Amino acid sequence: MLEELKKEVYEANMLLPKYGLVVFTWGNVSGIDRESGLFVIKPSGVDYDKLSPEDMVVVDLEGNKVEGKYRPSSDTATHAVLYQRFPEVGGIVHTHSSWATSWAQAGRDIPCYGTTHADYLRGAIPCVRNLSDEELEDYEKNTGILIAEDFEKRKIDYNATPAVLCKNHGPFTWGKDAHEAVHNSVVLEEVAKMAARCESIHPGNEEAPQNLQDKHYFRKHGANAYYGQN
Repeated sequence: MLEELKKEVYEANMLLPKYGLVVFTWGNVSGIDRESGLFVIKPSGVDYDKLSPEDMVVVDLEGNKVEGKYRPSSDTATHAVLYQRFPEVGGIVHTHSSWATSWAQAGRDIPCYGTTHADYLRGAIPCVRNLSDEELEDYEKNTGILIAEDFEKRKIDYNATPAVLCKNHGPFTWGKDAHEAVHNSVVLEEVAKMAARCESIHPGNEEAPQNLQDKHYFRKHGANAYYGQN
């Protein structure tokens, strides 16, 4: 079942240690087949060097396992909610990458200080609040709900800003497929590092001018984009 998607999600998961985004088993990637309403995700707590495409787990949008010898990632319910609430998303990544997680632990949005950030991520990267005691009773599901509600409340376009920080926890990113979601996770980690260094060099630094942010974002995205090749 969904053998090609299993292979794609497996390969995307293998990119996390390659790019230094995970230690041990601290991360997961999923990818969805919108036609069937099923998605594929890394199994929980299995070392990356022991994984194969066949080990990927198929689940439905309620987080129920449909196929696989392992239990799916403990973050499966978060992925499921995001797929439901963000219908154009095709892949999701969760890591505890050190720079992005440092901003999450500080409970801060990551400001857009420069064009590297603006090229890929529109505006500040939001950090959502902690869950309440009641919400923690269904932790993973409510994490997804909180992310979606925060984007709606702030009127953030999830396609233009495909990343979020969960306070005291870590980052999630997404994209049109699993590989793009990993790409966005790498970008997030780099801009998180740059922003932290920027504040260290110049405390109180201001965000990049909005017109410069817009120029860099829209030259790569939208109908009038001109970066790269046709």
